[in-house]
Formats: sequence, structure tokens, C-alpha cells
Amino acid sequence: MPVKKAPRLIEAGVLVLICLTLGADQAGKISRAADLGPFFAKSDVTIAVTDSGLGGLSIMAEAAARLKEARVFKSVNLVFFNALFSNDSGYNSLGTREEKIAVFDSALEALAAKYRPDLILVGCNTLSVLTGETRFSRMSKIPVLDIVGPGVDLIADGLKKSPRAAVIILGTETTIAEGEHKKRLLEQGFPEARVVTQACPELASYIEKDPKSEDTALLIESYVDEALAKVKDRSAPILISLNCTHFGYSIDLWKKAFESRRIKSFVILNPNAKMTEVLVPSASAKRYAATAVSAKVVSMVEISKQKIEALGGWLRKISPETAGALGRYELKPDLFEWKRFIRGEIATAKRPRDDI
Repeated sequence: MPVKKAPRLIEAGVLVLICLTLGADQAGKISRAADLGPFFAKSDVTIAVTDSGLGGLSIMAEAAARLKEARVFKSVNLVFFNALFSNDSGYNSLGTREEKIAVFDSALEALAAKYRPDLILVGCNTLSVLTGETRFSRMSKIPVLDIVGPGVDLIADGLKKSPRAAVIILGTETTIAEGEHKKRLLEQGFPEARVVTQACPELASYIEKDPKSEDTALLIESYVDEALAKVKDRSAPILISLNCTHFGYSIDLWKKAFESRRIKSFVILNPNAKMTEVLVPSASAKRYAATAVSAKVVSMVEISKQKIEALGGWLRKISPETAGALGRYELKPDLFEWKRFIRGEIATAKRPRDDI
């Protein structure tokens, strides 16, 4: 049976408002112009992207491509700072929310001290929820932007344009359990019946190993079935929001899964590309004849050759600089301190890194 023509992908046309939170009850949106004026006044900048895994590399690749085209700066140094502290366990393994915040705060402090970025993008939904509660984000003069805000704005715009539509929010177990995306949508007045959430345990790890593998496809199909079972009206349009930075690597598998289940009207929303729009305001475009872009990847945990090869091809199509940086990544076991923030020993047995 021939595959239907893929639905269009919404990746433009929505005003991005970046959420900088001071706490769960103090969420507020700050316009890009007001917050980033000093940043755009510079000719040479360092932009850091951090994530608890390699999903955020797709954001760095998008940033590199956009910045080269827009020519907002004379030169841009991109740094991908892997905030994952162990290949056997991650933020989801930590016992308390306070520990997660303390470890990520330590990572942000190290990032700022060692690489002195002019802007930090938190390309991880789980860490984005914690960002506003870190001491660093409250005290530092470096702007720290998270991905939750762009994701929520993208969903809200789609729901407004299609009053019958429902959204399926796909994410890791931690992201879905936090419920921040759903909470912000309900606060905007969208009915709860239009918001479906679906946790996808272990999927990020499978995608890192091979975003096109049969195992990855089967796992995606199982989560699509679980999500669709929660949708009350499958004849209405469905927005599919990929709220894990890894999920976009397998976008063709997501399309195929929904098409094979005879979903007639659906649109895939990918906040990864949306997040980078803040870097290229039209008012600052074409300031320079060209933009020199350099990139590096640093990690305190080893990145396997399998993962480099699996993601490198995808990244290379968007940004050769990012793919090259992944291939020659810098292994720094002492990149940031984390053990002293943990009250008990983390289990030595391997467990899924659901916080990616």
C-alpha cells in the first residue's frame, strides 16, 4: 500500500516568546527584543546549547544554519555542553527535585566559567522546567533561554488556528510527569479535553543509537497507539508536539506511524527549529557580509562511535560544522561537579535515561 503524501510540517510563522521562570508560580514571558538587546549589539558572540544528552545538537545545527544565512553577527562560536553526568543514569535517577536543580545549577556554573557564553540555550525539556529554579539563572547576567516556552507557543498557535484540534504532547517520562506544557496551555484557557500527554520511556536512548532503526520505529508505533487511545475524536485535526529534542531525529518514523493508522489530518510540531528563531530577528539581519561559524562539543561522558555515526549524517545535512564538532568532541571527565550534590549513592545498575 503506497504511503500517503506527508503532511506539511509547521516550523515557521509563530511568534516565539521565551519563558524565563523565577519559580513555578512566577512564570512570565519576556520579549526577545527587551531581553536580548545587549546580545544583539555585539559583533562576535559565543552561544552555548546545553542538554542532558545529544538531542540539543539538532538545535545547535539549526542555529548554525540560520546564523550563517541571516548574517546577524560577524562571528559566532557555538558550544554544545553535554550536561549528562553519567551514561548509566541521569537526572531522572536522582532522588529529589532539589538534587536535580543542584546538579544542573552546577553544570550551568561550569559552563559559564569555562566558556563564557553570551547566551545559553537550554535544549532539553526536562532541564528547561528546572532552569528557572537554579541559582545561576536568577543571579547570572547571561541570558538563559529554555525550550518549553517555544514549544507551548507553537502548540497554542495551532490550537487557536484549528478550534476542533487536539494536541498530543510527546515527551520523556520526566517531562510528562512535570506537566509544564499542559499546565501552561490550561492557563491560557484551552480545555483539558484538547490536551493529551504521552510519555515515551527509553525512546530517546533508542533514537541516539539509531533514529531510523526498526526497534526505534516499533517503539514509536507503540507510543502512537497509546496516545491515540486517549484522543476522543480521531476525525478532528491532531497536532503532534515533539517535546523531546531527540524526537525530531526520527520525524519520518512519526509521520509513517500516524499515516499508517489512517489519521487523516495531523501536523507535526517541532520546537527545536522554533527555538532558534530568537537568534535571527529581522531587524538585525544582513548586518555583515558573512558570518564565520565555529562549533565544539564538550562532554564529561563518552559518546560512542555508534551514536556519532547515527546522528552525524542527520546533522551534516543542516550544519557540517555541528556534525564535525560531534565527530571530534572533547571528553572532559571533570567538566562539572555533581557527586557532592547527591545525598545517597546512585544505583550502579543501568537504567533508562528518561530525562534526556
